[in-house]
Amino acid sequence: MNSASELGATLQRTRKSHGLTQEQLAELAGISERTLRSIERGAGNPSIEAVLSVVDVLGLRIVVTE
Repeated sequence: MNSASELGATLQRTRKSHGLTQEQLAELAGISERTLRSIERGAGNPSIEAVLSVVDVLGLRIVVTE
């Protein structure tokens, strides 16, 4: 599994644990539902701003390591 897929799976699990639908999370994050679906699948080319918005709404953080 690649990093984008792992991130997407984590976001999906967290969204579900918060009891949110994709539609609800997309609205809270200010992105389209289509973009959220792509992020959760680890597909497409979403902007970093879109990903960070979803991460922020879910109360998560991204750590960059070498």
